[in-house]
Amino acid sequence: MAMYESLNVYGEALESCSVDPVTGFFRDGCCNSGDDDIGSHTVCVELTREFLEFSTSNGNDLSTPRPELAFTGLQPGDRWCLCAARWLEALEAGAAPRVHLTRTHLSALEVVSLDKLRLYAVDLN
Repeated sequence: MAMYESLNVYGEALESCSVDPVTGFFRDGCCNSGDDDIGSHTVCVELTREFLEFSTSNGNDLSTPRPELAFTGLQPGDRWCLCAARWLEALEAGAAPRVHLTRTHLSALEVVSLDKLRLYAVDLN
């Protein structure tokens, strides 16, 4: 699987999102993407209970451990590489989690604008 260049939304080196739990389409801790990442797992978020409940109600339970998949389940406060379209859905539903822009891949901007991401940025001055 080919990976796109590891750049964040500012065109700088992409920072790690989380290694505990390990996240990313490539399970490398970063929100890297590539042609095989159809879901664009590119937005590094800080999870909230509200978002996790929203995600579960929309068919993607991220909280329940799945040992058979080596998935321990996510908790509020965890960082996670979220699909850009799912983040946008959550924004429209009033449940968008905060975003780490320096840890969010440049290709997320193909789905959601930087202006919208900035409204929820954890890492702005």
